[in-house]
Amino acid sequence: MRYEFTADEKALIKAARKFTKQEVLPEAAAWERKGKLPKNALRAVSKAGFGLVLLPQEHGGPGLRYLVAARIEEEIAAGSLSLALPLFAHNYVGWSIAEHGTPAHRKAYLPKMLKGESLGIFCLTEPQSGSDAAAITTTAERKGKGWRISGEKSWITMAGQADFYIVYAQTKPGSGAKGIALFLVDGKTKGIDVVPSYDMLGGNALGMAGVRFKNCTVPEDCMLIPPGKGLQAAFAAIDVARASVASMCCGLLRAGLEEATAYVAKRQAFGGPVARFQGVQWMLADVATNLEAARLLADKAWTDLEKGERASAAAAHAKKFATRVALSGLADCMQVMGANGMKDDYVVGRHLVAAKMAQYLDGATEIQNVVISRDLFGPYGIKG
Repeated sequence: MRYEFTADEKALIKAARKFTKQEVLPEAAAWERKGKLPKNALRAVSKAGFGLVLLPQEHGGPGLRYLVAARIEEEIAAGSLSLALPLFAHNYVGWSIAEHGTPAHRKAYLPKMLKGESLGIFCLTEPQSGSDAAAITTTAERKGKGWRISGEKSWITMAGQADFYIVYAQTKPGSGAKGIALFLVDGKTKGIDVVPSYDMLGGNALGMAGVRFKNCTVPEDCMLIPPGKGLQAAFAAIDVARASVASMCCGLLRAGLEEATAYVAKRQAFGGPVARFQGVQWMLADVATNLEAARLLADKAWTDLEKGERASAAAAHAKKFATRVALSGLADCMQVMGANGMKDDYVVGRHLVAAKMAQYLDGATEIQNVVISRDLFGPYGIKG
């Protein structure tokens, strides 16, 4: 099963690889050490044409199809998950404003987002409700002709650098999915407090943190999606996010495999290159096979999404498998490189931590099994 690209699409993917090699890889390790992704990185990637790649042409974007956007995500992630992940969130926010915002919203936000001068981030997860999105407790109450938002979100990418947020909130406490709506909240709104970034084992350039909203008042037209449709929109976004994580993990694994292969081909031991040992060859051959399979699963999910078909199971399969083989495969890549694989000079260690993080993004592996099991047993009337 192969997916075809036009000459222009191939050129764009090739340009993304070149950009990553020249602009991302030389800086990525320093971003992690500093614990912050500079905003000029977003401007650079946007200037290169890889910012709001999903934004429709009628709104000023390139309007790339999902499969091409996925390959670009893979290329950027090969250099840094800490850049690829907020770039995806930025894309989703831009698409949401184009799809659900007012003409005034599109005029105010999209041009700056396209240039990478303004960063938008979405807020769904909460301290006590991760995968159980229907249980969110952030509230949106009627306040005159607007809404007053209060609550706390957690695990928000680049929380402290966001210029605005799209926030899922409950308008009718106790009503579950029926009351969840989506709001656009400008970062200058009073009552927003960003908690200090989490101290993590890796991925610190992501600036993962919590965001507290205390009596933040927004106008009526800042409701992007009304109650009753918000959670459905969130689930649709999560399908896209899971396919994205799968593609990003392909980038992580491919970069590690390329690095390990080059290393063992040059590294001398016992009178010749380490790569001549069958044990090393077969270990990396297995990594290569798993990479091919992971990319095909991701492509299947993207193709279903492009066709407008139900993609929840396909995205769950892709994310589950890609994160699994990225973690194990990068560990094998590090193993064949010996102790040198632990050095900061190489990407394999940084990507290994990123692959573990990816297992929690947009639903842990166990949640993917829930989605897949429902797809398997749903026809029999059995619910998980």
